[in-house]
Amino acid sequence: MLFDVAVIGAGVFGAWTAHHLRRAGLQVALADAYGAANSRASSGGESRIIRMGYGADEIYTRSAMRSLTLWQEFCHRTGQPLFHQTGVLWTAAERDLYTGNTRQTLAKCGAHFEVLSPADLKSQYPQMEFAPGTWGIFEPESGALMARRAVAAVVADAMRHGVAFLREAAAAPQGTGSLAAVRTASGGTGGAIRAGAFVFACGPWLPKLFPDLLAKRIAPTRQEAFFFGTPPGDPRFSPPAMPVWIDFSDPRGPYGFPDLENRGVKIALDQHGPPIDPDTADRVPSPDALAAARDCLGQRLPDLRDAPLVEARVCQYENTCNGDFLIDRHPDFANVWLVGGGSGHGFKHGPAVGEYAAARILQGGPVDPRYSLASKAVTQNRTVF
Repeated sequence: MLFDVAVIGAGVFGAWTAHHLRRAGLQVALADAYGAANSRASSGGESRIIRMGYGADEIYTRSAMRSLTLWQEFCHRTGQPLFHQTGVLWTAAERDLYTGNTRQTLAKCGAHFEVLSPADLKSQYPQMEFAPGTWGIFEPESGALMARRAVAAVVADAMRHGVAFLREAAAAPQGTGSLAAVRTASGGTGGAIRAGAFVFACGPWLPKLFPDLLAKRIAPTRQEAFFFGTPPGDPRFSPPAMPVWIDFSDPRGPYGFPDLENRGVKIALDQHGPPIDPDTADRVPSPDALAAARDCLGQRLPDLRDAPLVEARVCQYENTCNGDFLIDRHPDFANVWLVGGGSGHGFKHGPAVGEYAAARILQGGPVDPRYSLASKAVTQNRTVF
């Protein structure tokens, strides 16, 4: 079969791109080597934050606001509880520039937020410990997305509306010009997927498929998250008593989730780990990462200092040089698009990224410089958080 567009990669970017292309009336194939929301994927974790704050980066605040609307519409239409409106609490030292810029950008974009003084934090969140002078921003409409389930739901909905899902491993395209097909590993599709255009939304697999172009521009890193059990019958660590939180006063970049769906309190550090191969890496948590997470947990939630570890996840970021997404045409192929570089903050933006990518494919027009391949250097200097 000849498709209008084939999307390679069924993570959050690929799933939403296929969704928007199908809604535009195109015949779409969506392929993934391991299946939608698989355990190797960056989109395959339990939960992800959706928040509007991005310092001075208005492009991402507006993208997150658009995405939240689309996530909510999707949940309403499908009847699936994939979003928890826990609110998101930012905390920072008194003169933190990034959080100050976040406050200004949220106000400029019309996002709802509250500024919390040190006294406000202490009175509203007595189960949490804050360093002296810490202040906060609270986004009441933000919260957490149930990542693995959300991606699976978007893919299933796309299939109900006519997207063909193929569990296939696609080979890297060869040559230049206009690509007619990509080879597959199983031969179940006649050995190839044929389409008028191709979107490679392969997350940490992008530098493996396009090593000459992306091996130094997208760096997959190992990231670990831990879930700790809460005391029996204790509501202090569940919504609405506790929100999702992000701590900018700690250089380790800790962030956490309340006890969602009875899985425990989640904590992780927003620091880039060592390189990872998404195909072959063992997903066994490291003692050092666990110790660091437990230390942060004890500082922020002292009553959970000795809480039992009930679950752990090893996933990955796929970092571009500065944290900006990559959404651009391949320089060697007129009909091949690259969509990726989520860089640890991309999940929430899936609906808006898919909408943007579909519009570029369908309508043409310039790519935003922040998303362009040309803006991606080969050395890491992250500026987007």
